[in-house]
Amino acid sequence: MPSPVLGIDLGTSGVRVAVLDSEGRLMHNTSIGYNSRPNNPESWLQAVRTLIRAIPDQIRNQLGAVAVDGTSGTLLACDSVGRPLGDALLYNVAFPEFAANLKELIPEGGSASSSSGSLARAMHLIQRHGPNSLLRHQADWISGWLLSDWRWGEEGNNLRMGWDLDLNRWHPAVEALHWFDALPTIRASGAFLGVITAERADQLGLPINMKVIAGTTDSNASVLAVNLEPGDGITVLGTTLVIKRFTDIPITATGITRHRVGGRWLCGGASNAGAGVLRRFFTDEELKELSRQIDPDTSSGLVLRPLNSIGERFPVDDPNLQPVLEPRPVSDALYLHGLLEGLTEIEALGWERLRELGAPTPSRVISLGGGARNPQWRRMRERRLGCPVLSCNMPPAAGVAQLARQGLMEHQSSH
Repeated sequence: MPSPVLGIDLGTSGVRVAVLDSEGRLMHNTSIGYNSRPNNPESWLQAVRTLIRAIPDQIRNQLGAVAVDGTSGTLLACDSVGRPLGDALLYNVAFPEFAANLKELIPEGGSASSSSGSLARAMHLIQRHGPNSLLRHQADWISGWLLSDWRWGEEGNNLRMGWDLDLNRWHPAVEALHWFDALPTIRASGAFLGVITAERADQLGLPINMKVIAGTTDSNASVLAVNLEPGDGITVLGTTLVIKRFTDIPITATGITRHRVGGRWLCGGASNAGAGVLRRFFTDEELKELSRQIDPDTSSGLVLRPLNSIGERFPVDDPNLQPVLEPRPVSDALYLHGLLEGLTEIEALGWERLRELGAPTPSRVISLGGGARNPQWRRMRERRLGCPVLSCNMPPAAGVAQLARQGLMEHQSSH
């Protein structure tokens, strides 16, 4: 009997797991917040352990494969046996002081050339911990923990570090760096990495022959969770705002991410703005109540730029761009209206930026993440984007579980 599969999704605020049966149907789905800072690797492990142990025994004992996704660009320095040398650097931490070095290394541009990309964070970590450390992105480090083998890195998670999808190798300038040995050996998304170690299987109550499959980034996992039609665009309304769509040809520009998923090019970008900024001002209950007071067919009259911190990656690449969160009116509902309009404008500029670079305008936009459940915001976005906006409730963990399912089937058919 074909085995169910596990997907682990490490987001900005917590971890979600999903189990799919052999037909790809959702069997189990749960989440938990981090018990510490989101850049603390021990808090990642604690959440993963808790969620896996909470899967019902009759499901957990049958799991055939697992794949992991993580926040793209969150980078950790560890030693040769995976022990963290400190906290990770989150995806939105920029190092403008490396801008000149990056321009010299990668003059043609691309996602690794940005001072808010992983290569800039890598330079900082090497300065701090030395060239003998290993540099691993969040999903790759968790996959390594399951295997007790930290050699591997998945291609999508390492694009902003300098992996070249066209040449299927590291950028030549990256290969020439004196600390190149700190980087992982790259495997394609969905590739078989190995079998879980007996010790880890025992700790987590998992089968000792469970396969570990190379995962992807959290935003790619969101796309994989959706049954897309031709012409659809995807917007992930999580802590940050991410837009993506499939294109016939790859798009290359600073701040643009491009991935190969199922043989097709998936291109887009991730803003440092997003629903995370809303939680600085309102609770989830307040967001629901205040949203009901908003007329989404009118303008708030406010012009806000709701960045979570200084600096932006997309639709503009500017590490010094300032948030604009004032003036704050007396009415909380009006302020929320203005914040949602500001996020909507960033999304619209993102789609316009992709169109400038050659991507077709989406015929409709599928929304994922917590913000997709807000009907007033959805209507604002429809007005500004000029196309239908629909919501999808499948979690990203189900998307990365689809990769585990695909990887397991391919491994079984080749053996």
